[in-house]
Amino acid sequence: MKSKADLLREHHLRSTDSRTAILSLFVERQHALSYSDIEQSVAQTFDRVTVYRTLKTFLDKGMIHKVLDDGGALKYALCHYCQGENHQHDHVHFKCAVCGETSCLDDVYVPRVNLPEGYQVAEVNLLVQGVCARCR
Repeated sequence: MKSKADLLREHHLRSTDSRTAILSLFVERQHALSYSDIEQSVAQTFDRVTVYRTLKTFLDKGMIHKVLDDGGALKYALCHYCQGENHQHDHVHFKCAVCGETSCLDDVYVPRVNLPEGYQVAEVNLLVQGVCARCR
């Protein structure tokens, strides 16, 4: 795995305390995180605006992507194959019914969806629910 400094540099971002701390959360936990998860983890050091701006920057630069949870909750996950606006998220997200963690299954791709005439796909989200390998 690349260092946090290398990841920031690859995405043309300066290394700041907030970026390094928030990126560390994604690298260490290796599953999708909600805004409140992130905010609670860094609340002693950074305010809400800093957390929001850092997430927005990471999204804009292709470091993280949005993940919709089963209840419609928004989470964020570290991108492994994206750069800038060239996001590639045609993969499955898996939510464990035991631990509640949502993970990207990068090697499991979403099947092509054939829409009726006149419809245009902007984004496809596929969430599979079950029990993860760690909880089995």
